[in-house]
Amino acid sequence: MNGADFAFDGSQTTMTMTTETPLSAIAQAFEELSEFLRCQTNDEKLRLDTLCDACSLVSVLFSCLGLAFKFAEMEYVAKVRGLVEASKRFATLENVLDLDVANGTVKKPGSHSRNLRRVRQGLDLIRALFEEFLSSEDYSLKEAASTAYAQVCAPYHTWAVRTAVYAGMCTLPTREQLLLKLNETEHTAEKKMRRYIEASRPVIAHIDKLYISRKISLDW
Repeated sequence: MNGADFAFDGSQTTMTMTTETPLSAIAQAFEELSEFLRCQTNDEKLRLDTLCDACSLVSVLFSCLGLAFKFAEMEYVAKVRGLVEASKRFATLENVLDLDVANGTVKKPGSHSRNLRRVRQGLDLIRALFEEFLSSEDYSLKEAASTAYAQVCAPYHTWAVRTAVYAGMCTLPTREQLLLKLNETEHTAEKKMRRYIEASRPVIAHIDKLYISRKISLDW
């Protein structure tokens, strides 16, 4: 209900309302994925639709970053949408990878395996951005985003894309403007960003492991 959670306390008629921010939803979703991976048995596989649900929540973060990350936002949203469609036919991440391996289409533009790889990079970009953002209160969003992009995405982008991204960094919002867009304070954002950083690591590692176990390199 418009981002609000209503909770009833037993037989009492009082009702409390807490507002869930985008960061809250993202942190919670990835903590649930991380917990599933921690406890999963050999017979349990991470469902593709479950991953898509969590990844879809991350889209709002790219939109908050403005023109500098418009390319990343468009690519990320398109790839998540492609995986959502794939989840109607394939139950697990293993299913889509195995099909592309069998067909020799893992790295083919538009393939589910390529889409998954790009979504994974998007998740890692947000993780790196949060880490840089929290490294110092004096660190501007432009500095944090530039460092995160250089670490995660720049090695796989063409010169033209890299040039456009770096040129657009001056259009990034300030720290304060970003927090305002996310409906957070420095204090609340830090806690939630750290939750995402910790929870996203095993999810990203799990996706990487699926490629590596099929002898697919990660340098693309």
